[in-house]
Amino acid sequence: MSLVGRLEDLALSDIFQILSIGKKTGTLVINGVSGNAMIVFRNGLVVRAETTQLDGTLGHDLLKSGAIKESSLRMALEVKKKLPAKSVAEILFDLGAVNKDTLEKASKKRIEKAVYHLLLWHDGDFQFEIEDLELKDSIQIEDFGWEVSKGISPEYLLMEGARVHDESAQQEFVSNEELTGETAEEGGWESDWGGHVVAERKDISALKSLTQELRFPNSASEITLLILRFASDIFQRGVLFMAGENEMAGLGQFGLEIERADEKIRETALPLKDSPFFTKIINEARSYKGPMEKDRVTEMMIKELGGGWPSEVGVFPIIAEGRVAAMLYCDNMPAGEPIAETEGLEIFISQAGLAFEKSLLQRRLQEMQQSMKDKTGM
Repeated sequence: MSLVGRLEDLALSDIFQILSIGKKTGTLVINGVSGNAMIVFRNGLVVRAETTQLDGTLGHDLLKSGAIKESSLRMALEVKKKLPAKSVAEILFDLGAVNKDTLEKASKKRIEKAVYHLLLWHDGDFQFEIEDLELKDSIQIEDFGWEVSKGISPEYLLMEGARVHDESAQQEFVSNEELTGETAEEGGWESDWGGHVVAERKDISALKSLTQELRFPNSASEITLLILRFASDIFQRGVLFMAGENEMAGLGQFGLEIERADEKIRETALPLKDSPFFTKIINEARSYKGPMEKDRVTEMMIKELGGGWPSEVGVFPIIAEGRVAAMLYCDNMPAGEPIAETEGLEIFISQAGLAFEKSLLQRRLQEMQQSMKDKTGM
């Protein structure tokens, strides 16, 4: 499989979804205005990532964290001049300057940083090839870092990268307040109660930061990620299902502490006819918070999520074109904490339904235009 295109036409989130769902193995190379990047996939999971926007090499990260000595890094850099095909991290390992566990942890952090930078790229060329060697000459990266033995879920990387971006934006607002001397109260963001600034609820804070992104989604998969990101700020774990006439099929998850979580959820299909609990929520098309009734399907679902029956759950139907198109299930296991306010999440999900409608309409229009071109031979 070869995948070639431009980020303006296919967003990074969509590329990640394609490679993840297809369990692809190979190298994704991106050359853009902001720099160059390389991401290696193994069976749909990310095992290595580097970009020219990161400072130094993984060896420099290890030095900053105190994991290696400066003399060891200098020696590794000298060896690399003679062996350019090997990365600094691989040389450090061969020299016995650092153990594998330390390299794995440092590499995972660097992968997360790389993906965070890439989420800010909106233009550039990308190419994915199954065979890594075919792209060696086209990768304009100084050092290839270290390949982790246990791959990282692309969905997790996208969600965490986007979360860091949101937190950075909020920090920028705080810094601006410190520079200008204008308080949140003066700016109209918070209300004062008895001389104290009232802390903003988590769901309302998330609503402010994510609604703008929902206005201009690049695809349905991006809407899915936004829903999961929002819910992960309020709940410990959750699953988004596509709702069909007879069953619910898993789309994505957050917070599941099980092996191959994303893959397992996408393989999950729950029969609606055996669940009075979910059938009632779909028929009423209204959000539900409270204890979950035990039936064959709810017990099957909890088993798939890793066990632990919750004292209360949150279930949120997503309505598009007049019907429940998807459903978000959430709970606070394993901690079992009470469910916080979800008004902001419910507003966001309502907007997400409209965004899904827009995405479906755009896809139908594109299909119609393509069909007309095929008929006219243009």
